[in-house]
Amino acid sequence: MTRALVIGATGQIGYELVPALRKLYGPDNVVAGYHFKKPTGKLLEGPIELVDVTSRESVEAAVKKYDVDEVYNLAALLSAAGEKNPQLAWRVNLIGHYNVLELAREYKFRVFWPSTIAVFGPTTPRDNTPQHTIIEPITMYGITKYAGELLARYYVYKYDLDVRGVRWPGIISSEALPGGGTTDYAVEIFYYAIEGKPYTCYLREDTELPMMYMPDALKSVVDLMKANKSKLKLFVGYNVAAFSFTPKQLEEEIRKYIPSLKVNYKPDFRQKIADSWPRSIDDSVAREEWGWKPDWTFEAMVKDMLVKIASKLGREIHLD
Repeated sequence: MTRALVIGATGQIGYELVPALRKLYGPDNVVAGYHFKKPTGKLLEGPIELVDVTSRESVEAAVKKYDVDEVYNLAALLSAAGEKNPQLAWRVNLIGHYNVLELAREYKFRVFWPSTIAVFGPTTPRDNTPQHTIIEPITMYGITKYAGELLARYYVYKYDLDVRGVRWPGIISSEALPGGGTTDYAVEIFYYAIEGKPYTCYLREDTELPMMYMPDALKSVVDLMKANKSKLKLFVGYNVAAFSFTPKQLEEEIRKYIPSLKVNYKPDFRQKIADSWPRSIDDSVAREEWGWKPDWTFEAMVKDMLVKIASKLGREIHLD
């Protein structure tokens, strides 16, 4: 049975990826690696381990202790958080990535390492952004992730390692709250809507960005890691898409069910970041190489989020 270590397990994606992998591999075979934030809830239903990705020794100790076959390195400072502390973002996002790759070279485990649409910049074509295009990121997050893509691909071809990854758009989740991203509004607004509070959005109402519902984000991990290695050419940095929308479109979709929702728009420093990102993504390479296909539409995501957030907050909501 495969044994996996998830580094950054207490983050937005790790919190849901760990249970998903435990369903596949068994609860005892997936280790939730954490650092700043202690595991809670579902993460405690299997082994947990303190892992500092910036320390090779810390990662190596966990790899050896659990004799892992796969490492999912989700540890990262995201776009907005990375701009507040770019030096730490460099250490976590890139030095941490290098540590995992070096250990993979020694211990021969497979690696999943996600990239992001933040690798794109203001010179990138913003509509239907292709897999191969101009890439000039303007955030430390984007810089470290693009450098990380190149580094991972180097290790694949230089050392014949099995390293895989996707470029995620904004991720929307009903479980864990986001932290430090530019697309966090798309989760926050649901809580305000259900609690009957006015929401102040930090992006312009017409800011269109690619997004994805968490079940599809998890699906992209599982599908890519299951794919036949011989069919992969890119290995890391695959564009994956689901849907795009603006804050205003999300507001209007939620108001179909909660007409009282009020949203104000007061752009802050995150607007400049969002303006440098694509409006929509061409994911044809992922579709061709490993059969990527999302399951969730924008409208279905909104309804599901409302039901799940309402339940989480102990509120009743009627969507008929």
